[in-house]
Amino acid sequence: MAERIKIAIAALIAVAGLAGYYVLGESALVVRLAALLGAFAVASAVMWFTQAGRTFVAFAREAWEEAKRVVWPSRKETLSTTGMVFGFVFVMALFLWLVDWGLLWVTQKLLGTEG
Repeated sequence: MAERIKIAIAALIAVAGLAGYYVLGESALVVRLAALLGAFAVASAVMWFTQAGRTFVAFAREAWEEAKRVVWPSRKETLSTTGMVFGFVFVMALFLWLVDWGLLWVTQKLLGTEG
């Protein structure tokens, strides 16, 4: 039950920060952003003390470590793949244009109309 109360408090703080951003509409943007980011920081701190918050932080750390192990393609591989994609898109566009033109021609012949 205490976990749910902490989560609800964190959500209310975040919503209050968002509302404060709009309530302070006449203030400088820096003040509005400070209110919003401050409220989100406090809400994050409250969430830190919940099991869901600790689980999320552990997941985020593991995801960051996994992203570090990703082997990114070289510039040459990226340009080569991009070129193949553009070439395929061009060929498919040409093919679909020809099919569309052919179906239009057949339809006009069947209906006896010329466009």
